[in-house]
Amino acid sequence: MTGPAHEGKEQAKPKAAPTEEGYGLQPDYVRAVAAALDQGDAERVEELVLPLHYADLADLLELLHSEERRLVIEIIRPQFDPEILTELDESVRREVMAQLGTADVAAAITELDSNDAVGLVEDLDEAVRQELLEAVPAEERAVLEQALTYPEDSAGRLMQRELVAVPAYWTVGEVIDYLRSAKNLPDDFYDLFVVDPKHRPVGTIPLSRVLRTTRPVPVGDIMDREADSKVVPVTMDQEEVAHLFRHQDPVSVPVVDEAGRLVGVITVDDVVDVIDEEAEKDLMHLAGVSETDIYRAIVDTIRARFPWLLVNLGTAIAASVVIGFFAATIEQIVALAVLMPIVASMGGNAGTQTLTVAVRALAMKDLTPTNALRIIGKEVLVGGVNGVLFALFAGTVAGFWFQDLGIALIMAAAMIVNMVVAGLAGAAIPLGLALRRIDPAIASAVFLTTITDVVGFFVFLGLAAWLLL
Repeated sequence: MTGPAHEGKEQAKPKAAPTEEGYGLQPDYVRAVAAALDQGDAERVEELVLPLHYADLADLLELLHSEERRLVIEIIRPQFDPEILTELDESVRREVMAQLGTADVAAAITELDSNDAVGLVEDLDEAVRQELLEAVPAEERAVLEQALTYPEDSAGRLMQRELVAVPAYWTVGEVIDYLRSAKNLPDDFYDLFVVDPKHRPVGTIPLSRVLRTTRPVPVGDIMDREADSKVVPVTMDQEEVAHLFRHQDPVSVPVVDEAGRLVGVITVDDVVDVIDEEAEKDLMHLAGVSETDIYRAIVDTIRARFPWLLVNLGTAIAASVVIGFFAATIEQIVALAVLMPIVASMGGNAGTQTLTVAVRALAMKDLTPTNALRIIGKEVLVGGVNGVLFALFAGTVAGFWFQDLGIALIMAAAMIVNMVVAGLAGAAIPLGLALRRIDPAIASAVFLTTITDVVGFFVFLGLAAWLLL
């Protein structure tokens, strides 16, 4: 199709992804979609939206307002890609699924890989989940219901049931003939799993090796027998699974049930999502937020954040109580009220630096009980050295500011003590919580803030009361 009108339209067509700046939707593209929706130009919306990769289309739906999102869904409903649902933020996904309706969502689930289908179903409310499961065909429903019996965030929830398993006595030729003729193979796979008569995995063969080997060679002769070290129990936590992939670099690993039978496979693309999810969770917990809530309703966001703010209020009151013990001292020496926030702030920031490193090290298994004392000792030393350096600077500033050597010495001493304590607490608190099987990302920041504030105020004001009055 040619002509001036068409050429003008092509020239005006905004870019989606990728661009020189990387992958992602460009602002002019999103504005073009919104303008087409505002004008009621469904054909233009289809032209802009349908060529997108499903992940980009999910991003677009998240960027649009609720009414615009509803219009886009209705326009593309006949060509709706079920993979879009797997990429949506949970809050937006609930809205989209409600609009699609139970029948369409059930049909979409049957087209997804089993692990993606489980991911959609497990986050739903019990009543909605049950209604949806009843609309899914019996075979798929049985798979989903079995997956939901496994612990949350376990390998059983993460694994894909579609895989290729072959016996060790087959030849490469028999395997190739099977792969060409079988109707129920997964759309994409990277490894073949060799099983014994009890369907227990005994080895793994990369698909590329099968293609490079002559037909008469037995499968058992070319399989990797060290696969036993990479077998994942169905109840293993997904963080442990991610650590296995990070440590041994497999493309996929077999998942076995309590009897050691092969029941699924976890692939590296699923683990990338796990790593992203766990990193996001730790980041959110460090900030006192339970989960990403950028798309949640205002009331839900307030409800989620309020408890952590209440806890922080309690810790602030504890620090204020310490200050109250020295109210008479502060009344006599006004400079103390001016300077004491500096001590607490520096200790808090130093502790947060150590805490962030420690939480990440625990997640990556770089910090363990074996090297804990060495790491804690290092952080205490770092805190002490930084404390001395900043004590010289802050003490000098305080001395010149208030023309009082005593205040300068107290400021310097309190700075050193609080930064040493911050280094100790920043490393020891998350390790202690982890040993007690408490997520260190959730509670560490609250304890750290309380300790650095209380110690900072107590040392600074205590020294002032002792030396200056």
